[in-house]
Amino acid sequence: MRHYENLVIVKPTLTEEEIKSTLALVEEVLTSNGAEIIARDAMGMKKLAYPIEKNARGYFYVMYYKAAPSAISEIERRFRINEEILRFVTMKYDSKREIKAWNDMVEKTKKPAAVAEKKEEAAS
Repeated sequence: MRHYENLVIVKPTLTEEEIKSTLALVEEVLTSNGAEIIARDAMGMKKLAYPIEKNARGYFYVMYYKAAPSAISEIERRFRINEEILRFVTMKYDSKREIKAWNDMVEKTKKPAAVAEKKEEAAS
């Protein structure tokens, strides 16, 4: 199992429910190909550096996961077929330094969620 990160940009014209179902489908593609999702980061709607398919904005979503290298080609093929995805990029982390950076990013992603949970408990 190797360490990977996927950045997926979803069309901004979708409703909130459609975005959630598209992201659920993306995660299903990963898990059905044997990937273990470690962390997720919904970055929200952001302005794109350049228009893609006449869209100036996109919904950014990052996933950190572990998967077998043989599964990546099928995962990317399924992402290309999905018309709701404007762009995606898969990054592989191999060396010890890269894996340490990957672990640091996963921890940063998990910290805001832990802080939000503590605030909810305090409010109760």
